[in-house]
Amino acid sequence: MKILVVAPSWVGDMTMAQSLFKSCHDRIPDALIDVVAPEWSLPLLSRMPEVRSAVPLPIGHGQLKLFKRLALGRSLAERAYDWAIVIPRTWKSALIPYVARVPRRTGFLGEMRFGLINDLRPLDKDKLNKTILRQLALAEDTSSPMPPAIRHYPELSVDTSNQERLIKDLQLSLDRPAICFCPGAEYGPAKQWPIEYFRRLAEMLVAEGFQVWTLGSPKEAKLGEAAHPGSEAWYKNLCGRTRLEDTIDLMALASHVVSNDSGLMHVAAAVGVRLEAIFGSSSPDYTPPLSQRATIHCLNLSCSPCFKRSCPLGHLKCLLDISPTRLLQSIRSSSQ
Repeated sequence: MKILVVAPSWVGDMTMAQSLFKSCHDRIPDALIDVVAPEWSLPLLSRMPEVRSAVPLPIGHGQLKLFKRLALGRSLAERAYDWAIVIPRTWKSALIPYVARVPRRTGFLGEMRFGLINDLRPLDKDKLNKTILRQLALAEDTSSPMPPAIRHYPELSVDTSNQERLIKDLQLSLDRPAICFCPGAEYGPAKQWPIEYFRRLAEMLVAEGFQVWTLGSPKEAKLGEAAHPGSEAWYKNLCGRTRLEDTIDLMALASHVVSNDSGLMHVAAAVGVRLEAIFGSSSPDYTPPLSQRATIHCLNLSCSPCFKRSCPLGHLKCLLDISPTRLLQSIRSSSQ
């Protein structure tokens, strides 16, 4: 069976979608899965062996670009897909499989998609209270009164030859165990543990015999510098110096990853490294790291989760009251 999946546009959601791909292979062992995805995500999909090929979507996040979508749909018609699974709930995301003439097109009810989606599923937010459950539910034959079981966690593959290249090109040492920091969070400051806390934690970790590598995009390079504990030789600010696939391979070399609730948190979980996941305005009940090796730091205050970009009360206690010492003790405990 040929399956076309229209994927989400965020790093975390794309990483979690690997569980959906695995579920499809459970049900249909000979399934051939192609994924329509933003160009930035192609390296991520290349680390998922369940995916036969990625179909680049040359359109920016939130853009309609109607004629490009129609052209892509027409170009896919010759592949004769049997089934399309449309993860996003938008009208425009359902357009490509419709134009590609996929006979069965599964997706949730949303944005007047009648006709574009001919296997419409109601979204029960109480039953499907996690992002991963909503994705997995689309792989079921029909809507079920019970939420789907999470049988597989994402597992990204690691390229050892690329690891060797990175060690050489970035002049990394493996003489000390590395801790990766991921201080960014695209959503906003209410999901970002204070950068001075990252700095204090880095100082304590280096004093205890670790080294610290900070990972992120070019626009997070200043965050990486702000977390730098002086001229310490055991600190590397790698923000903006690595590709997404490089981040996967560097995390696989690390002892731990310390991350806000972000896309890179889900990548770390899928790599299988020990993970310290910090939640502020968001909730681990909705987007937990899918890993048995993750420790969640969430205070469950009466005002959280508020899911706001900035603290509406102005105190940011949900993050400020998670101390660097707490993270250090957790890392110590899981290192034993």
